[in-house]
Amino acid sequence: MSETLSTARPLRARRRIPTRTPGRASGAGAARGRLGSPGSSLLWAAPALAFVGILLVYPFFRSVYGSLFADNGFTSEFVGLDNYVRLAEDPILGRSLINTVMWVAGTLLLPVAVGLLIAVATYRMRLGNLATLVIVLPYAISGASTAVVWKFMLTSGGAVNQVLGAVGLESLAQPWLLEWPQNTLSLIVAGTWQATGINVVLFTIGLRAIPRDIVEAAHLDGVSGWSMFRHITLPQLRAMTVVVVGMAIVNSLKAFDLIWVLTQGGPSRSSETLALTMYREAFRLFHVGYGSAVALVLSVIVVAASWLYLRRQMPGGTRD
Repeated sequence: MSETLSTARPLRARRRIPTRTPGRASGAGAARGRLGSPGSSLLWAAPALAFVGILLVYPFFRSVYGSLFADNGFTSEFVGLDNYVRLAEDPILGRSLINTVMWVAGTLLLPVAVGLLIAVATYRMRLGNLATLVIVLPYAISGASTAVVWKFMLTSGGAVNQVLGAVGLESLAQPWLLEWPQNTLSLIVAGTWQATGINVVLFTIGLRAIPRDIVEAAHLDGVSGWSMFRHITLPQLRAMTVVVVGMAIVNSLKAFDLIWVLTQGGPSRSSETLALTMYREAFRLFHVGYGSAVALVLSVIVVAASWLYLRRQMPGGTRD
């Protein structure tokens, strides 16, 4: 009986497990090792590094070198740090710095705050997406086109003064672009109209990323209204706020097209920012070396402001 069972039971073939000799890799493994080596990683990154070097690194060091010369585009003479001494003594620089600071403060207080309020207000509205689309549309318009629209509105006989006169508020009509500081403040309002849209989009994305269970738990605890915004919504939007404020700082420091089309920095260079001062000196007055010095100062301010802000906001950063 046992012999019959033993003969009826099929014999299982023993599966041979492939072995690999230590220290010897297969062809595919060796290929993967070669592709993942530091040398191959550097090879893949070379185009991106070359792109950054050509467009960013070389122009920066070329500006540093050019700022040491008195260069008018035709002749060049080494003057050392004379351009920086002249920059420190230039009375126009003080006004440019004040206007630049006003731009930074205005684009932080207005577009960021207004964008946050609109995003929170329209997030759960029935027609919230349509309202967001209308607000975002100005961001799709170029800065030059935005400036043309606002120049039609802000000139002495423009739409704003005409509306004020039509409703009996002639006393409030002003030459909005002809006197300081209202020309700079008017430019900030025009910039706010264009920049608010992208902030609304970013804050809306941040609102959608808030975990639903946190909001529901807050509702169960009786939290609503201002308390909900202050203690739940605003802390959850911290990461997105870092991005929005960082973008606002950089964009405000390098603002150019809107200001140039509306006022060209005038009248009498009263609405110039550092970006316009650099452009005027280098490309209009052909003081290339002096313009390079202004550009270098502006670059240092942009990098320093961005680094200080991000250092304070990132995890582990120091806060007062």
